[in-house]
Amino acid sequence: MQITSHITSQHATEDPVPTMRILVIEDDREAASWLIKGLSESGHVADLAGDGLDGLALACDGNYDVLIVDRMLPKLDGLSVIRTLRQQDVTTPVLILSALADVDEKVEGLRAGGDDYLAKPYAFSELLARIEGLGRRHTAEPQKTKIAVGDLEINLLTRTASRSDTPIVLQPREFKLLEYLMRNAGNVVTRTMLLENVWDYHFDPQTNVIDVHISRLRAKIDKDFDPPLLHTIRGAGYMIRAD
Repeated sequence: MQITSHITSQHATEDPVPTMRILVIEDDREAASWLIKGLSESGHVADLAGDGLDGLALACDGNYDVLIVDRMLPKLDGLSVIRTLRQQDVTTPVLILSALADVDEKVEGLRAGGDDYLAKPYAFSELLARIEGLGRRHTAEPQKTKIAVGDLEINLLTRTASRSDTPIVLQPREFKLLEYLMRNAGNVVTRTMLLENVWDYHFDPQTNVIDVHISRLRAKIDKDFDPPLLHTIRGAGYMIRAD
């Protein structure tokens, strides 16, 4: 992999970006060396992980502002690293680097939980602009700790739910399903979307695993309350909304 632009020690910008702590997960030693050098010369602090498992451990334990993740990694591939981080509620912005540049590959990376995607070879100036943009947005937007739809509320820190101040006991998968529905409140969520984002499955959307969990969830959040919030949109999917 080659970085296509010259790296300088000064990064000119009208609005200086505060120093960020960045984790680079890249197994190509030469590429990683150039990347770390460029980030350091641009005023940032960069750590390196040479494989997916080490990268995952550092990303979970370290306080990073941005992650730069190569897709093709030993021990654990880049997309699996990202999916695992999102499952563990690690919200650190991720820039995916990959020689896989087709539109479908980019879509797969973004759906796995990546925030941006840059194909190799790349210009370092573009990479720097992208990660600094991700860092600004992440800093400017405080992370939600609670989501509410009508009188239904979930706490993302304690992983608990309640409706009309009445606690609702949910299994981990039920909570993840409810969280995804509530993050998309007012929008139709298809079966395929649920399989990919709640179960990480990529197979026949006609499986009844969704029906079973939706039924259980509806019994818990709607049965003893009024009005119902979880709706089946015939021929399309499901929606949570407060009329």
